Amino acid sequence: MATSPRTVTRAVDPLFVERWSPRAFDRSPIPQGDLDTLFDAARWAPSAFNYQPWRFLYAHRDSTDWSRFLGLLLPFNQSWVQHAGALVYILSDTLTAAPGSDDFKPSHSHSFDAGAAWALLALQATRLGYHTHAMSGVDFDAARAELAVPDRFRIEAAVAIGRMGDKSALPEALQAREVPSDRKDIATFARPGNFVD
Repeated sequence: MATSPRTVTRAVDPLFVERWSPRAFDRSPIPQGDLDTLFDAARWAPSAFNYQPWRFLYAHRDSTDWSRFLGLLLPFNQSWVQHAGALVYILSDTLTAAPGSDDFKPSHSHSFDAGAAWALLALQATRLGYHTHAMSGVDFDAARAELAVPDRFRIEAAVAIGRMGDKSALPEALQAREVPSDRKDIATFARPGNFVD
């Protein structure tokens, strides 16, 4: 891994610091078994009423769907995602119903819950030696049409997955950014009592 500016102030598991979002991938394929392991990790995420509103649509780089999936990204993202091993679109169901009921109502937490599933997928990928890079640089209208996504589902993001490659394959401007980023100090986002900005 590249030299990292990351520092921790508490005894967090190293897995959280090891996970980062590179753009340089090495074009190696991802076996279906490994991808299924990532999805299995994601399914253990907590969700409101255990509704599990997430959906994952994916394409392997060597599949017939690859060019369709890649073409739904904005051009900047296509330029580096083309080297990933798989591309996943994460969706969330905006409607929910109590177990055994057909009375669907708007879900307050669908995006929150899908985000939890994505986080577990990303951590499992790190554990298996893969890297993930989530992005919102997607033509969402085109993705909805091309992937036949029903209106009730929100397309949250796309995620590139693969083995890290040599950053020299990236444009020069991106090579300098190809290092794990640091994080804000805890005091900037967690405090007791009322909201203060």
